[in-house]
Amino acid sequence: MFLSDFMLLPFLGSLLLGGAFVFAGLRNLANVPFLTDALAARGVPLAKVVLFAGIALQCCAGALLAAGVFPVYAAASLIVFLVTATLIFHNFWDHEGVDRVARINGVVSNVALAGGFLLIMANG
Repeated sequence: MFLSDFMLLPFLGSLLLGGAFVFAGLRNLANVPFLTDALAARGVPLAKVVLFAGIALQCCAGALLAAGVFPVYAAASLIVFLVTATLIFHNFWDHEGVDRVARINGVVSNVALAGGFLLIMANG
């Protein structure tokens, strides 16, 4: 394949995946009160500290992945983040109707993202 021979496709994939997490982390900074309350409501101790640790992980690992620096470690870190965030925020088993569907969609999206990260890890 012409494009992948020049490493353009892996570069663009890493840039888009990593950039999405940097963007999400920065967006979460605008929602600190809401997200802190949501974490506390789910029983997460030290909710604000955990939130800022998650935001730092999103931004740092996302930036590393986008830049192609330590991509395997960045992707693995983001998988850990996704698993944790999915269990906390996409608890579809506690919901019904449209809200349940939205949370299931969040789980499916996060599973797909984890698959992308596994591909990055496999290809270094």
